[in-house]
Amino acid sequence: MPTSGTGRRVLGLGCGQPHGSAEILLKAAMRAAEGEGAEVEVVRLDELRLPSGAAEGAEPDDAWWLWERLVECDGLVVSTPIISRTVAARLKLFGDRLLGPNADAAIIAGLMELRSQGREAAVPFRVDERVLKPRVAGFLAVGGSLTPQWKTLTLPMMHATTFSMHIAVVDQVQFEGAGTPRSVILDAAAIDRAALLGRNVASQLGVAFDEARYLGPPGLCPMCHLDVIVLHGADVECATCGARGQLGPDLQVTWTNLSTSVISMDEKRSHAAEIQETAGRHREQRAEIEERARAFEAYDPIVRPPRPERAAAGG
Repeated sequence: MPTSGTGRRVLGLGCGQPHGSAEILLKAAMRAAEGEGAEVEVVRLDELRLPSGAAEGAEPDDAWWLWERLVECDGLVVSTPIISRTVAARLKLFGDRLLGPNADAAIIAGLMELRSQGREAAVPFRVDERVLKPRVAGFLAVGGSLTPQWKTLTLPMMHATTFSMHIAVVDQVQFEGAGTPRSVILDAAAIDRAALLGRNVASQLGVAFDEARYLGPPGLCPMCHLDVIVLHGADVECATCGARGQLGPDLQVTWTNLSTSVISMDEKRSHAAEIQETAGRHREQRAEIEERARAFEAYDPIVRPPRPERAAAGG
């Protein structure tokens, strides 16, 4: 089994304030990974320029610099403060800009296969075959609240940074009681646990997805190892990844279909096919779509903040 060593790189994504609690935990993990022989580097999302929406395409833009670091790494450690029960907004922005279909392992593999046959897909996504490189990841989250309801959505949201690229999450942990700046430093056990996560990630660099071992705390779902579920009567769906099961009379869950999990390649392939099929149908209806949409273009109650360039243009 491959292990960490020269040339294996762990990328740390810091999603909190520079030198804050989330970064302290991240550095504890990265220092431990480095101690295991990994090459490490940390990116502070707070320092990057990632324009979004109407600003996309503006310069300077650090998105593709970050993409290069992501596709070149062998391991990923993400550390975020817990804000309003979920992750920092800059981590969501990272996902919106760089992940999704263009980073989807099933889509990339499918497009490469089509091109090998001299064909093109209905939706021509960017193809970067480095997406298919084996990677492992660990998640760190830190907040101030001592009660669980203020942390519920954090780890589930963090999985959105790994499932598209088919990165195996080998450890995940969230910390509490760090409600003032940098105060996690008072919690020696938290620092040690973050270091363990770093070692767990470093120990499996280069390992294929199906061979990676989950070393974190056990959870209800066998795919994402988290406990957040949706109930439809007795039907159970993992709210994080979509695995499905049945709730028994003893309130125990029997997992009946793991292939519906977005973590699985089966579901990724199904989703990729769905995207292409939808695009094919809509291509034939494009004229009708545009005609119907023009009625909504004509209705324009949009307001905008005043800007000098708009005033100069008479807007």
